[in-house]
Amino acid sequence: TECVSSCVCPEGLFDDGRGGCVEQKDCPCIHNNEWYSSGDKIKVDCNTCTCQKGMWKCTDDVCYGTCTIYGSGHYNTFDGKFYDFDGSCEYVATQDFCGDKNSSGSFSIITENVPCGTTGVTCSKAIKMFLGVRSHAMKTLSNRSATPLLAILEVISEFELTVGLYLVIEASNGVMLIWDKKTTVFIKLSPDYKGKVCGLCGNFDDKANNDFTTRSGLLDTNPLNFGNSWKQSPMCPDVTQEIKPCDLKPHRKSWAEKECSIIQSEVFKICHSKVNPHPYYEACVHDACSCDSGGDCECFCSAVAAYAQECIKAEACVFWRTPDICPIFCDYYN
Repeated sequence: TECVSSCVCPEGLFDDGRGGCVEQKDCPCIHNNEWYSSGDKIKVDCNTCTCQKGMWKCTDDVCYGTCTIYGSGHYNTFDGKFYDFDGSCEYVATQDFCGDKNSSGSFSIITENVPCGTTGVTCSKAIKMFLGVRSHAMKTLSNRSATPLLAILEVISEFELTVGLYLVIEASNGVMLIWDKKTTVFIKLSPDYKGKVCGLCGNFDDKANNDFTTRSGLLDTNPLNFGNSWKQSPMCPDVTQEIKPCDLKPHRKSWAEKECSIIQSEVFKICHSKVNPHPYYEACVHDACSCDSGGDCECFCSAVAAYAQECIKAEACVFWRTPDICPIFCDYYN
């Protein structure tokens, strides 16, 4: 917004939009329905914006895009489209082999989804990352247990390290995987791939309304049709209806809603105006109802952590873990 001259204010002063009159240099700015004083800075993606004379002046760095896959079939595309898809097959998460069948590309990332729990929802069991030629040998990084957890199958990693709770794999072509060693993976792409990728993570063109572009290049509105188009094997069955685990397991619903209410509580209040909590709350309840084969707390914690991660990206740091809620016992020197 911008300060404007007003008959309410004396000559030379400007209406600050909050019932006061200020000099032009002191005009405030507004972002996400919050007022900021002149000189205040906020973070928007990877750019820093400074309030100057009622206008935001931002750096012009081009930011990495992030796609998130977590829990029981939850996807948040590079362009911020949030949807659920419970297919049981291998699917293209993202790749730059798009358009013409003979088109060249530099990478492909495949997610292998398998049933988790008894309601029919699926979780990502493995992520396969191909760089350059698809026939390269692969090494496996996995966390094997009775509950299907995420594994990362990776090719030619130029950079691999552990950062806090996450394993990070970075390739020199601007592709990065970040794995929490449980059920969440982040795929990050350099801006060089804007508008050049396809798959379940969308096309990374800063437009969420065209993310449901099928393998054949058609735009669909149904996430099921969109997801089915990106399966790797025609032998896998199509998903024909949305699974609602809380309807199938009604005895778990009240517990799920109670636990997941933390997302909509005062604990996350600072984030609510920056990141809409509703889809993350719904996803949390969905996961808490469906995780009926063990690992209840892990499913709940991963769902809340997904919202906390988006809050951090929006510069809203929330301390939500406690000794009773999803505790993490760090090493003494960490």
